[in-house]
Amino acid sequence: MFLKKIFTILFFFSALFAQSQSNSTVGEYFKKLGGEEHLIEYTLTLREDGTFTFHFHRDHKASIPVITNKYGKGTWSMDGKVVSFFANEQGDFDEKHTLDFNNSRARFITKSPRDKTDRVIKTRLKFFESEIFWIEGLEIIKI
Repeated sequence: MFLKKIFTILFFFSALFAQSQSNSTVGEYFKKLGGEEHLIEYTLTLREDGTFTFHFHRDHKASIPVITNKYGKGTWSMDGKVVSFFANEQGDFDEKHTLDFNNSRARFITKSPRDKTDRVIKTRLKFFESEIFWIEGLEIIKI
């Protein structure tokens, strides 16, 4: 009986910890590169319901077309500090949403609670695996 109570309490706290960790991941991530002549913006939104949307915007005055927009959407899950992205062919792809995030994974980076220094470490995601070649290596900051 005593072990059953301890097991129940441990299970409750581990579920609570897992939920709080994923809630800190939820939100909007953004990165802006360049300036007026060549602007690139990445926006990733991770929602609490396990879905995501991604928008890539490029405004390059010397290219054709001048403005490029690419979109992706799907679901995400977190295992430890690794966020995995999935896209379903039936519901996540259409004329607008063409980026395939299957096999894309990113590491969730934040300041460790053990780090008591004053240094600022921005919460971010760093993609370390993706079949979209320009996504791999991308670091995108939580806003």
